[in-house]
Amino acid sequence: MLTSPTSRISPQTVEFVILSFEGPDLYSLIGGLGVRATELASTLAELGFRTRLYFLGDPQKAYYEEQIGGRLSYHRWSQWLSAQFPDGVYHGEEAKINDYTASIPGHIVEQVVAPAAARGRSVIVLAEEWHTTGAVINLSRGLLQAGLHDRCLILWNANNVFGFEAVDWQGLRQSCAITTVSHYMKHSMAHQGINPLVIPNGIPTRWLENIEPSQSAQLRKALPGLLLAKVGRYHPDKRWLMAMEAAGYLKRQGLKPRMLVRGSSDPYRVAVIEKAFEQGLVWSEIRLTHPSLRQILTEIKRHRHADVLELNFFVPEDFLRVVYAAADAVLANSSHEPFGLVGLEVMACGGVAVTGSSGEDYAHSFVNCLRIDSDDAREIAVYLKDLLAHPDTAADIRSRARLTSSLFVWELVTQELFRKIEFVAQLRGVRVHG
Repeated sequence: MLTSPTSRISPQTVEFVILSFEGPDLYSLIGGLGVRATELASTLAELGFRTRLYFLGDPQKAYYEEQIGGRLSYHRWSQWLSAQFPDGVYHGEEAKINDYTASIPGHIVEQVVAPAAARGRSVIVLAEEWHTTGAVINLSRGLLQAGLHDRCLILWNANNVFGFEAVDWQGLRQSCAITTVSHYMKHSMAHQGINPLVIPNGIPTRWLENIEPSQSAQLRKALPGLLLAKVGRYHPDKRWLMAMEAAGYLKRQGLKPRMLVRGSSDPYRVAVIEKAFEQGLVWSEIRLTHPSLRQILTEIKRHRHADVLELNFFVPEDFLRVVYAAADAVLANSSHEPFGLVGLEVMACGGVAVTGSSGEDYAHSFVNCLRIDSDDAREIAVYLKDLLAHPDTAADIRSRARLTSSLFVWELVTQELFRKIEFVAQLRGVRVHG
């Protein structure tokens, strides 16, 4: 179990609830939100706190599942709806939001907060994203009606600006404290008249574990030349077209780039492939089912003729870490990134992240990463050519990147979270010390 942070908040006085649409199941693990909810819940449980994660989970799995010695429980909510909408968490989104909003608050009041209060404990609810706003407002009302408002503190967190037009901001302000993940998001939310507290995202400590050099060497041998990578949803915000233009430019410069990509099933994928062809890049798709590291490397060798190798399967984390460490650069060059989790994960692996200039508060160009300020793909190409010409600079960036990422492990982020909880608890008159 992890060492408890220096805070008066303790497992003897506080329990946690996390409300999120996304979660650990493949059915609900769409992006950074699912990763955040899962890893934060696990960290809190490892610190000794009773933690419950409510999410829209796989309808084929058990409604209730315990982890980490029973301290963490998964609650797969609205499974009857997920069974009707089997194509993922956002399939049937409106119906799921309505059910979540109507059914979660009463359950939390009666089954979580009231029993905790009877044991002399308080409950801290961490709600994620716009889908949970209705539930949060109804939960606050339910706590007041039950006389339990001093036993439950609610924090609602914005990971992105998606869905802001559907948020009842006045109702949300009255119901809870509002947080977000970066100063970029804080400034973006000022347009809504909101001044949130900033609590950064985190990464698990396992991302900092050393990677077997032989695995990186095998990947480099399979794909000689300039090795690039890009991982993220096929979406304009991720600037996939810019990445393809940069690879095309580098190819015309004679640098023989090879790019490993992992996208999504979004329709925008077609536009990305078309841009690759336009740039004279050969695109090849790799499909596998539950592959081992050896199988992935074998398939990559078979497709080594391609300029862009699309990994169209669930990529295991251990292989992803190898890619991040081995690549000359990983293009996390989004135009709009609320926090930039991929960039931080790359840095934790000792990789060279090429980030955008939005929510990546941790990024300092040519210090611990390469940071892109324009929409011109040539900026990426020029910086990469500079890095190739100065391998000592690249080595320094990799070293500083790992040091930077170590400051964002969940164990440290939760300490910041606890400090903010203590502050908000005082403002709202909620007891968090028994």
